[in-house]
Amino acid sequence: MAQIIEKVSRTFGEYLLIPGLTTKECTPQNVSLKTPLVKYKKGEEPKISLNIPFVSAIMQSVSDDGLAIALARNGGLSFIFGSQSIESQAEMVRRVKRFKAGFVPSDSNVRPDATLADVEAIIEATGHTTMGVTHDGTPNGKLLGMLTSRDYRISHDGRDSLVKDFMTPFEKLTVGKLGITLSEANQLIWDHKLNALPIIDDNQNLVYFVFRKDYDSHRENPNELLDPQTKELLVGAGINSRDYKERVPALVEAGVDVVCIDSSDGFSEWQKETISWIKDEYNGKVLVGAGNVVDKEGFDYLVAAGADFIKVGIGGGSICITREQKGIGRGQATAILDVAAARDEHFEKTGEYVPICSDGGLVHDYHMSLALAMGADFLMMGRYFARFDESPTKKLLINGNYVKEYWGEGSSRARNWQRYDMGGKGGGMKFEEGVDSYVPYAGKMKDNLDVTLGKIISTMCSCGSVTIPQFQQSAKITLVSSTSIVEGGAHDVILKDKQ
Repeated sequence: MAQIIEKVSRTFGEYLLIPGLTTKECTPQNVSLKTPLVKYKKGEEPKISLNIPFVSAIMQSVSDDGLAIALARNGGLSFIFGSQSIESQAEMVRRVKRFKAGFVPSDSNVRPDATLADVEAIIEATGHTTMGVTHDGTPNGKLLGMLTSRDYRISHDGRDSLVKDFMTPFEKLTVGKLGITLSEANQLIWDHKLNALPIIDDNQNLVYFVFRKDYDSHRENPNELLDPQTKELLVGAGINSRDYKERVPALVEAGVDVVCIDSSDGFSEWQKETISWIKDEYNGKVLVGAGNVVDKEGFDYLVAAGADFIKVGIGGGSICITREQKGIGRGQATAILDVAAARDEHFEKTGEYVPICSDGGLVHDYHMSLALAMGADFLMMGRYFARFDESPTKKLLINGNYVKEYWGEGSSRARNWQRYDMGGKGGGMKFEEGVDSYVPYAGKMKDNLDVTLGKIISTMCSCGSVTIPQFQQSAKITLVSSTSIVEGGAHDVILKDKQ
């Protein structure tokens, strides 16, 4: 006979936090959102900690290199989607690592024999007006000069004019040598009143640009998630339990900092085999997350397999239909509470802390605070990040509203059958576990993150906490009735239209 779990499966929308004593210490500037990404022993520090408790979902419509750079600059981490070729995923990882937080690879370059018409075409395609002039027009060719919008006038110079005739030649450029620090590069920019500083190697090959505009950007992003030695941005990547023996080596060679097995149901021997192979092949040096699970049994199994963090949640994502298709899953709040208790029990017994990631079930910003209070160390989100300029999908005008495309990995569009693979021979999708949709366009990531994180910080202060561990220890959470949910919103008034 089937085992019946009497505990009701609940969602975040069924709970509220009860305020605690807000001490004078509990001010926004004193709150730290730093949280461990991977496991660590008691008294030690994790190999990677996030500066904000957010990671982006392993999805085609969310996590490419552009969003990975933006999120890392704001203190979080992206897991670049794995439902693509090994080569293209590894190249996305390389692009994030090459960004080097201020040292920007030159995406727009021309040869000296190119014409002004060619320059116009590049500007039209990329929006970049600063270009490296290299001998072969590649990002790392020999630097022969530089081109900015101040070097020509389209109305005056003919469109067939050659770049070499109006560029600033190399001998007149101020350049930095590879190995220069960002602060030294910025000092050169200020001393010489430059807008852009080319960085070259010993053979005069172009490597990076450092831009004056990025100086203010770095001041505005004090939470950048960087490798302490190389100062490179940190980035993760999604893998599956099919081609991991080929995919993981390519990602490691590209410089990935952590990988995560992407599966709708992670409580499987396939995940155990994948983790074991990675740990044996790389002597435990490659960090790997696993999941998804929804209970203590699944958590314990993957911890015993050697996972560095565990993802929690099945069927709670906004585009996920696993529950209605297969009848499996659990309310996200109940799953987090159960797995968090298992994590704490494991820590008490072994002295090893294995972080858990809440994946799915977040409808409102306050649900994020609830998930953290219930025990999640960090949150994986797809819909939230898909709305931003930095996500890889198109911005469209639909029925008078701007939206962005957003589709699930289990949809016919993504056809990521490896994520839903049940093992055995063959493969391929038998039925959908995700949908293709739109989400409201929300603008720039940083603007939205500032608001969302501000809400979490304010909630923590109201609950008398200045760190996430303190929040988890001291939070008081209550179940709410359907009528109290109505009471909690605007009611008994006529709302004005927003201007």
